Amino acid sequence: MQLFITFVLFLLALLRLSRASFYDNPPLELPPAEGTPLDELERKWGTDFGFSGIMTYAHLPHIRCLTTPSELFDIGILGVPFDTSVSYRTGARFGPRAIRAASARQTSFRGFNARAGLNPYTAWPKILDCGDVPVSPFDNALALRQMSEAYLELVNRRALSYDESTFWTHPRVVSLGGDHSIALPALRALNKVYEQPIAVLHFDAHLDTWHPAKYPSAWFESPGAQSDMNHGSMFWIASNEGLILNSSSVHAGLRTRLSGDDFGDYHDDDRQGFLRIETDDIDVLGVNGIVRTILDTIGTETPLYLSIDIDVLDPGIAPGTGTPEPGGWTTRELIQILRGIEGLNIVGADVVEVSPGYDDRAEGTALAGAHVAYEIITSIVKRGMKDRGLWVESEHEKPGRLSNWRDKAKQVISDMGDGAQKVVGARNEL
Repeated sequence: MQLFITFVLFLLALLRLSRASFYDNPPLELPPAEGTPLDELERKWGTDFGFSGIMTYAHLPHIRCLTTPSELFDIGILGVPFDTSVSYRTGARFGPRAIRAASARQTSFRGFNARAGLNPYTAWPKILDCGDVPVSPFDNALALRQMSEAYLELVNRRALSYDESTFWTHPRVVSLGGDHSIALPALRALNKVYEQPIAVLHFDAHLDTWHPAKYPSAWFESPGAQSDMNHGSMFWIASNEGLILNSSSVHAGLRTRLSGDDFGDYHDDDRQGFLRIETDDIDVLGVNGIVRTILDTIGTETPLYLSIDIDVLDPGIAPGTGTPEPGGWTTRELIQILRGIEGLNIVGADVVEVSPGYDDRAEGTALAGAHVAYEIITSIVKRGMKDRGLWVESEHEKPGRLSNWRDKAKQVISDMGDGAQKVVGARNEL
């Protein structure tokens, strides 16, 4: 009998469900005369899916920061759509747009970075997408002035979370390029604001410290001509202007061909004080050895500009770039290295040379650029938390069997001693 009653109740439940309509929603009601409360509007309409919303980096709020000085921020994402100083393939002017589109699946409600133990988009700093610098595509001298003044305008402002004791007096700007020459105006501005040379950590297949005359031409003028500025000479210019802390700067991921018939390019690079880490060094040192070499050279207190040319990755992974070079690092290797150097004192950064016209249909290059920017932002946020005393390791420790992987990695690095430096140093003595 009990089984029969249960069966009848089940049938009645099915009958009720069959009569239910997809359109059985509460009746529409007019909003209150005084307007719907803001918190209710935010609850209903304040969240986007990856495929919805206006295209900003990671769905961050967009403020045209250059024309809105009253809107203070801590980290600004700045597009710099400039590409008329490239030596091979143009198209990186569309890089900021492509990187923003590729960041669409990054949202504040699913932005927790498990490796770092935090969500950069819900942590202490105010992060804005500051839009783009309207750069002239017709006059490189004017473009350089525009980029320099725009960057200076932003980094010279007072950070929203101003804290002189933690060196957080000015906002950090993460630039989305554009070709690599956008690093020069950034370094000019940072040098002006911080009143000191800035160390550079440069991920790239190429040196980018070439004398402008290394691009041979009967039309070459003496240094100082507008044509000097290109995406392979901007660090040469910056070094000669005293903008770079050359004794504490590093190239990483190099696999470039050199000029002429000898190692003259390396000798020029030595005079500018960069430590060179070749792409192949990762086969000997591993990721941890690369990390140790970078940290030992730069230190964790030196103000640093982190510059990442997407061509540091192998073109089989990231084909959408201006000067592709086979044999590069994988995206995973680059990300692991960036995670290992999270303690660096980054005062500015860029992700450059994403040229979507040459990308694959899956947008692999733009996706890599968007994720690299996410890792940079995460590291800046985490360093800021530690400097402010907001970081409690036990609260951010990754649960599970791999919770102690960081300690193990640190021990591996420590056990390597100076081996990593010796291997890289031997290469640099060529």
